[in-house]
Amino acid sequence: MKIIVNIQLKEGVLDPQGKAIHHALNTLNFNEVNDVRIAKQIVMQIDEIDEEKAKKRVAKMCEELLANTVIENYEIEIAK
Repeated sequence: MKIIVNIQLKEGVLDPQGKAIHHALNTLNFNEVNDVRIAKQIVMQIDEIDEEKAKKRVAKMCEELLANTVIENYEIEIAK
């Protein structure tokens, strides 16, 4: 089963990389860009056929390793 995990900083957490890209885009005259937030995506293949079990297992992976839940939110998606 293919699982996609999207991880992004929580609202209100400073994103210096996003700010740098936003500034660079404005410098290149892409002035329509109002804000930039950087996120990461993890795509994994796991051996599980039950979607609920897979989501629970991947959520445990996120809580223990993949995401810093103090400053990041994550979303788990089953790829179809």
